[in-house]
Amino acid sequence: MSAPTSAPRLIATDLDGTLLRDDGTVSARTAAALRAVADAGIEVVFVTARPARWLDDLAEHVAGHGVAICANGAAVVDVATRQVLAEHGMSDELVATIARRVRAAWPDATFAVENAAGIGLETGFPSPYENPVGSPVADRVEDVLTGSTFKLLVKSADRPARTFAADLAAVVGELAIVSDSGASGLGEISGPGVTKSATLERWAADRGIGAADVWALGDAPNDLSMLTWAGASFAVANAHPSVLAASTHRCAANTDDGPADVLDLAIARVR
Repeated sequence: MSAPTSAPRLIATDLDGTLLRDDGTVSARTAAALRAVADAGIEVVFVTARPARWLDDLAEHVAGHGVAICANGAAVVDVATRQVLAEHGMSDELVATIARRVRAAWPDATFAVENAAGIGLETGFPSPYENPVGSPVADRVEDVLTGSTFKLLVKSADRPARTFAADLAAVVGELAIVSDSGASGLGEISGPGVTKSATLERWAADRGIGAADVWALGDAPNDLSMLTWAGASFAVANAHPSVLAASTHRCAANTDDGPADVLDLAIARVR
């Protein structure tokens, strides 16, 4: 693994496919490295497409005081308390406009929304996960909106998974940003200007931290904005080809504790 020569002040890491193993857990070695990084005075921020409710198993790994940038940059969440510290959601009007445009192009499309309250779904939205009890369901996504939507999720059985995100981006156009987090056949739409890097940059700047003092780790195309912004970027060996090409450094795969290697390197640079 090639390495930067100076220590970071902040490490920003994606979760699924990067910090987490394929079963969604944190390895014992990575957990120990996260604790050691915190003890060394280096901040760690999780930067993920996940909603806040999917952080339950991670609170212990940021020493009870860390934050996560969730929903591809739409929310900043205190991991320990699940309090939303900042949000960059879409208005109901914008979500409705996007939904109309997508339905006109893809008549079979179904939708769901992520927001501060949880998830709301259309009746026919095929979710592979068990949704929280009481999640609102309606025939049209417009009837489950809450005033601020973190992500609009889109499914369409008629569209090839390989080009799903690119095809959806062509339909959505200038209205919003379509992200590809590696979830096959799922479109994830955020508001204009809302990306992992934009929210990370804002959060870091508020603490006097610039890009040169940030190391970032990722694996999927939705990590590219963060990886190209950070002073040093690490692609795990299992990363998408576009991520491998864009990153300044590489490390071992998520299943081989590559991120733990990076965390250990950061600690070594402090000493």
